[in-house]
Amino acid sequence: MNKIDEKMIGELRDFVAKDKGVVHRHASVAHSELVDVAFLPLTAARLQQPFEIEVETHGITSQERSGRCWMYAVQNILREKVIENCGMKEFRLSGNYLAFYDKLEKSANMMSMAIAHANEDVNARINEYMFNGIGDGGFWEMAVDLVRKYGVVPQSIMPETYQSEHTEQFMKLLNKLLRKNCMALRKAVQSGEDAEAMKQEMLKEIYRMECIAFGEPPVSFDFSYRDAENVFHIDRGITPRMFFEKYIGIDMADYCTLINEPTDRRPLGKLYRFHYIGSMQESNITMLNIPMEELKEACLRQLKDGKPVWFGCDSRSFGSRSHGVWDPDSFAYSELFEADLEDGKKERLESRGSFASHAMILVGVNFDENGKPERWKIENSWGEDVGDKGYFVCSDKYFDDYVYEAIIQKQYLAPKHLALLAQEPETLCPWEI
Repeated sequence: MNKIDEKMIGELRDFVAKDKGVVHRHASVAHSELVDVAFLPLTAARLQQPFEIEVETHGITSQERSGRCWMYAVQNILREKVIENCGMKEFRLSGNYLAFYDKLEKSANMMSMAIAHANEDVNARINEYMFNGIGDGGFWEMAVDLVRKYGVVPQSIMPETYQSEHTEQFMKLLNKLLRKNCMALRKAVQSGEDAEAMKQEMLKEIYRMECIAFGEPPVSFDFSYRDAENVFHIDRGITPRMFFEKYIGIDMADYCTLINEPTDRRPLGKLYRFHYIGSMQESNITMLNIPMEELKEACLRQLKDGKPVWFGCDSRSFGSRSHGVWDPDSFAYSELFEADLEDGKKERLESRGSFASHAMILVGVNFDENGKPERWKIENSWGEDVGDKGYFVCSDKYFDDYVYEAIIQKQYLAPKHLALLAQEPETLCPWEI
């Protein structure tokens, strides 16, 4: 086996010395972001045009420095129903409210895992997964569980705090406490103590921590607003669940998760179920893995009917935050480094090189001369200072390669997909998500 020795280093230096372009490329990247050097503005400009189909939405939100994109994408769909039902010009739901209960449920879930697997080796794969801790990221079905159980409230009722918008430090402290708790719960189970009673006391401590950081969620509140005609309305003593039922009323069970992940471990045309990855210990997440063309057709049917689409993608790849563009052809990374950086979707997934890192909503699409999608309009949750006042665009090539999931109402599914949803799903381990 060859190792890096002086001879090899000499060969590497000779190789670079013969390439006169290295010095010039080094000069171009030495004091700049790689994304800015590789960005091709004229190529990206073809994407910055009107869209044939656009779903009207009412304002850009900002998740700030938190991992709540999945939750904001859900709430940006739900808030449109409040605006419609109340005849308002704009409205915001509280991200802080649902995120509070998300962290509480995830904490309970993690500690329940510690109890359930206390007699397995601490280095067992399930315990290794559990001790990775919790984050503030998530999936559509997690938000559905939270909304069903806790309802929603207007942002004015439970506004953001600095901690809810900057979650990194709090999550570190929470995970530190959770790992300590989980070790104590393992020992309790092994020594025959009442671990469930211990968990309940631990949850009190976690609830208090959250109240300090985020404020305590309301049990009931008065909902007042002025409609587009400036008429004042007030609804007194309403609970969060009553608010959802009265002002939103969407059947959250009418949606399903479609994914496109063409791997050997997860063949297409099958329904999969994951346990332990949701907010709640009693919940599962179910996903139907289908070919990309079928996933896109479902998205198009929903968009053409005037409804936005929640979707998940790898936002880290071939994107410019400032320009609001995702498109492999608009970034010349391979040319910049003279290295072939292209790979296939299957290979990226199996090598863990890509995953759905961000969730947003599709609100538009444009077609080429053959009626095929060529670019997609996106409502992001990164604020109005990026992209086109908060709206982004991706090419259809990016959609094919880096979009991994979409949430579709069942009425827009093909009959064969409905049949697959009726089958018993294959259960996979939580770390296989």
